[in-house]
Amino acid sequence: MRILTFSTLYPSSARPSHGIFVETRLRELLKSGQVEVRVVAPVPWFPFKHPRWGEYAEMAATPRQEVRHGISVQHPRYLVLPKVGMNITPALLARAALPVLRQVQAEGFDFDLIDAHYFYPDGVAAVALGRALGKPVTITARGTDINLIPQHPVPRRQILQAAQDCGHMITVCAALRDELVALGAEPGKVTTLRNGVDLTLFHPEPREPERQRFGMQGHCLASVGHLIDRKGHHHVIAALPDLPDVSLYIAGTGPEEGALRALAAKLGVQERVHFLGRRSQPELRSLYSAVDALVLASSREGWANVLLEAMACGAPVVASNVWGTPEVVAAPEAGVLMHELSAAGVAEGVTRLRAAMPDRAQTRRYAEQFDWLSTTEGQLRVFRGVLGLPG
Repeated sequence: MRILTFSTLYPSSARPSHGIFVETRLRELLKSGQVEVRVVAPVPWFPFKHPRWGEYAEMAATPRQEVRHGISVQHPRYLVLPKVGMNITPALLARAALPVLRQVQAEGFDFDLIDAHYFYPDGVAAVALGRALGKPVTITARGTDINLIPQHPVPRRQILQAAQDCGHMITVCAALRDELVALGAEPGKVTTLRNGVDLTLFHPEPREPERQRFGMQGHCLASVGHLIDRKGHHHVIAALPDLPDVSLYIAGTGPEEGALRALAAKLGVQERVHFLGRRSQPELRSLYSAVDALVLASSREGWANVLLEAMACGAPVVASNVWGTPEVVAAPEAGVLMHELSAAGVAEGVTRLRAAMPDRAQTRRYAEQFDWLSTTEGQLRVFRGVLGLPG
């Protein structure tokens, strides 16, 4: 089978962590030896590459074409109109990508199927591309594309039309499947295939050397993710006054960094909050191996990969009880779920975990059940079914 992966959530040399979960699933699929792939990963157009523009500069610096892990990736540019353009973004995305998909075909890769990741705008655009090229489309829903964006009426209508017109849909957790069906998707066209974890990349490192690397003393927590309100880093910082012997290490970049630093200073905990900036996956492995636990205080998640990555390194988690997270944190050796999403909820969850800390080897063994094999087999079944192939 020849698969064209289509998503704005895909890493590049300029943004190596952006959408890495899409790349990881694709690389695991390739290990089956049953597919050939090309990737088209559009990037919003931006004219300036100077670092002062932050993430926009990284978008501008993204190469038009590159090869990552042996996979050919093209990054066409599409126009994004802030605020007013949300409703027309799928059309702009499809318009920018269509010449590139035709170029891929002209170069000899006449793909059988378009596999889109993220329902809006990516999945909606992919259905338009499939219609133009006469190709079936699968769409993977991953989180806010289903649990947030459909609150807007025009995107909701477009999502439901794409759900009707595509060949099949995949969700990364059962909670998203339930929500997608509740929105109006046909139940028989939706399959849940949870993400796995790279157990070779994420594994426990010797703790003491890693703790020394970060200068850790006492009980230490990590909070990992983009520095935006939805990721809930502010809840973790605000919990520290009730956790006087705890230090926090935050890995990530984003527009809320200044506000988070100001919050730590206001609460008088700035000396216990360490901002690490963006960290590579091997560096995150070191962090997870060093800390006592990971805290994920997100208000919305589909299937949070950081949870399993931390567990695979032996670190249990304290996590908000939202969407697919209870499907990940489902045993004491995994960690605990917060009773409420707040600073008090974080503090209570951390205290509860500390009172019954699981053995780190048990936490690792829990993560080992989440390999990628079943997900790969599920994808192959979906693709064969859409293409009318046996097996």
